[in-house]
Amino acid sequence: MIKISVIIPVYNVEKYLRRCLDSVINQTFRDLEIICVNDGSTDDSLHIFEEYKKQDDRIILLNQENMGQGNARNIGLKIARGEYIGFVDADDWIDLNFFEKLYEAAKKYDADVACAEIKRPHANGKISNKLRFWKEDVLHTHTEKYAVNNMPRQCYVWNKIYKKSEIGRQNLSFKEGVLFEDISFIIRFIYFSHTLVTVPGVFYHYWANNKSVTRDMRDKNQIDLIAARVDLIKFSREHHITFDEKYYIKKKITYKSFGIPILRIDEWETIKKYYLFGLIPFLEKRISL
Repeated sequence: MIKISVIIPVYNVEKYLRRCLDSVINQTFRDLEIICVNDGSTDDSLHIFEEYKKQDDRIILLNQENMGQGNARNIGLKIARGEYIGFVDADDWIDLNFFEKLYEAAKKYDADVACAEIKRPHANGKISNKLRFWKEDVLHTHTEKYAVNNMPRQCYVWNKIYKKSEIGRQNLSFKEGVLFEDISFIIRFIYFSHTLVTVPGVFYHYWANNKSVTRDMRDKNQIDLIAARVDLIKFSREHHITFDEKYYIKKKITYKSFGIPILRIDEWETIKKYYLFGLIPFLEKRISL
């Protein structure tokens, strides 16, 4: 059995794709299959894939019409033969020992999921730490697993490897035709999985790409984010999970004058909160059900 299947969905990221592929094919951990799904790119992404495939026979290239990232990941999952599954977005990159460290930790504890730290480089040279681990922790309760990954604020699917048999046991797949498709997947996998291990000192580099799909499609972005939040709320209530109240916001309205926030209203099921200049709380109203 191949030890790790790496799934890379791609849509119009020719500017960053070589950096991503270089970080994957040059991993210190060699027992990989690299499933590249070209999701209808109209730029030079497909040709870059073909070039790399000639150099590395571990690359499996799938080419399809644009169906969205959720579909591309599901296609990859269907053909993946690895003991563990990893996801890398094509505008990001990983440390060269990323899969080696995660696989070693996962096997050491027979973990369903192993998690790396996250750095977010910006075009201006600034680097922010999005997720840090200070030690190797083995966690079993959903409360601990959510907390250590800063969930649901950071429902990221790509800084981890997942035991493929556990994905199958849970019968999980990604929602298709929507953005933020990873929220539903990761919130369920972490909840139902048995063991999670954190791996300090190894990083997933999450590029701040201002032209990514989720940034370009602003209206759909908001609609799909609300839908993902609704799904998150429903799941948390069904399984008696308590998250911070801000994740239960039904509606958020901001009134501006000349581009400056004057008033923000956050609405929950039973309460409205008012913020002056979008920041200063000054009023709270209860809503009758």
